[in-house]
Amino acid sequence: MVFASVLATGAATGSWSEDAEEGRNKAAPSTRSVSATRDARSPRDSHRDPADEAADAAAEAMADGKSGKKAAEDVVSRSGDRWSSVYSQGEYREFEQSLDGAYTGVGLWARREADGRIEVSRVQRGGPADRAGIREGDKLTAIDGKDVTGRPVTDVVSLLRGTRANTPVTLGLKRATRAWTETLRRARLSTDSVTVTRLRGGAVMIKVAAFTKGSGEAVRRAVRRAPAGAGILLDLRGNSGGLVSEATTASSAVLDGGLVATYDVRGRQRALHAKQGGDTERPVVALVDGGTMSAAELLTGALQDRGRAVVVGSRTFGKGSVQMPSKLPDGSVAELTVGHYRTPSGKAVDGRGITPDLEVEDGAQERAETVLSGLGPPS
Repeated sequence: MVFASVLATGAATGSWSEDAEEGRNKAAPSTRSVSATRDARSPRDSHRDPADEAADAAAEAMADGKSGKKAAEDVVSRSGDRWSSVYSQGEYREFEQSLDGAYTGVGLWARREADGRIEVSRVQRGGPADRAGIREGDKLTAIDGKDVTGRPVTDVVSLLRGTRANTPVTLGLKRATRAWTETLRRARLSTDSVTVTRLRGGAVMIKVAAFTKGSGEAVRRAVRRAPAGAGILLDLRGNSGGLVSEATTASSAVLDGGLVATYDVRGRQRALHAKQGGDTERPVVALVDGGTMSAAELLTGALQDRGRAVVVGSRTFGKGSVQMPSKLPDGSVAELTVGHYRTPSGKAVDGRGITPDLEVEDGAQERAETVLSGLGPPS
């Protein structure tokens, strides 16, 4: 499978402000959505396949009685690609389960700011972090005594997550001038990736926290069930990505077929298309911010380029790279970048993000609702 985003301990990701939650958010063609396997790779050029290099390093280390996973991590580290990573069997199994909407963690999302600080961007209601009084905006300084400042969000997520419930994890935290540590016990948590709310004036807000399995169809169902003529506010703020296939399915809710994105896997070009039959009559506003990543950016770009939604908020994160998992000789998994995706008009997202049609920092939701109320049916 191929991935485009980054999920963390519930469903989080990373952003420049990197946004990630303990459940890790991956998408395919760029996160985890389109299915592309290693035997679908294009012929190799003069550059060595990084998956083969990682596998060879792991095999050599194992032959010497050393850790294959550590050897593969060294290869990935030297590549300089911050989105590639290596997981143990247990870690990867947990990651796979998180795409089903469940994970073991403490119930928080984090993002990395431009200065490298890690900030809590969301706290899951009723989870261990919430019960301990941790709040959005708190700075996460350490996990089990390890300084996390400047570390990739994927690393932070890996430290937060666990393979078993009731295991302890100690967090170093800071809020304004207060600094403290909090020891939490991980729990088995579920994520409601899609929530639907009726707004004043009759519009419907569909909040997509991450593109886990079934979320795309949940968006389609929410649009179908919305009252006749009601506008749709698609809230993708803090959505760290997930399965690209689910983001593509979600696009089918308001597109009648057509191109969603193009992407390449080791030089081979591919395309994603929406299913026919979507509702093209309702007005749509997409609400985004710096935590909107990967698969969520893929969806945003498709709706913006095709004139199907007005995009409101702040510039998105800018993760448009494609990851593909490869199993290593010791059973661990290397998830390596193999390509990038583009919006229907051909715009690259990686490192650039998507600029909203209307840039708003404060009061973005209120402004988005105002814009939606003034939109008529698409022409």
